[in-house]
Amino acid sequence: MAEWVAQWHAEHVRFSQLLDFLDAQVAELHEGEDPDLGAMCDVVSYLSEFGDRFHHPREDVAFARMVARDPALRLPVNRLLQEHRAIAFAGEQLVALLSEAMAEGVVLRSSIEASAALYLTYYRHHLATEERQIVPMAARLLTPQDWDAVARSNPSGSDPVAAAACNDAYRALRERMATRATTTP
Repeated sequence: MAEWVAQWHAEHVRFSQLLDFLDAQVAELHEGEDPDLGAMCDVVSYLSEFGDRFHHPREDVAFARMVARDPALRLPVNRLLQEHRAIAFAGEQLVALLSEAMAEGVVLRSSIEASAALYLTYYRHHLATEERQIVPMAARLLTPQDWDAVARSNPSGSDPVAAAACNDAYRALRERMATRATTTP
C-alpha cells in the first residue's frame, strides 16, 4: 500500500520536474531566445504517453475504489478525470504548434507561449489537487485488496524515459533531466 502511494507521489514529482523544464523553455521563448522546441515537444509527448499507458490506468482503478468507499468523492474524482481530458487536449494543441514551428511553419511565438501556459496551468493545478487531496485520501481509504487491484491494472512495460531501451528522444530527455537535477540546487 505505502509503495503505491510513494510511487504515485514520485511520478508526480517527476512530472513537476518536467513541467519546470517546459516552463523554463517557455520563459526563453517569452524573452525572445530560442528554446529547444524539440525538447518541449518531447516533454509533452512523454507526459501524454506515460500518463495514458501507465499513470492514468492505475489512477482510474484507485479513483473508482475510492468513490465506492466514499460516494462524496464522485464529484472531485469526476473533475480530475475531466482534467485528464483537458490536459490531453491542451497537450495535443501544444504539440501541434511546436511541430509546425519545428517544420519552419509560420507560428506566432505568442501562440506557443499561450498554449504552453494553458497546458502548464492545467497540469500544475491537477497535480497539486491530487497531491493535496487525493493521494492522502487514497492512503487512508484504500485497502490492501484495493491496492492489489491497482497493481493488476498496471500494464506491462516500463516508463519510456526510465527504460534502458527507450527511444533517442526520451533518452535525450532523461539525460537533460539528469543534468538539470545535478545543476539545480
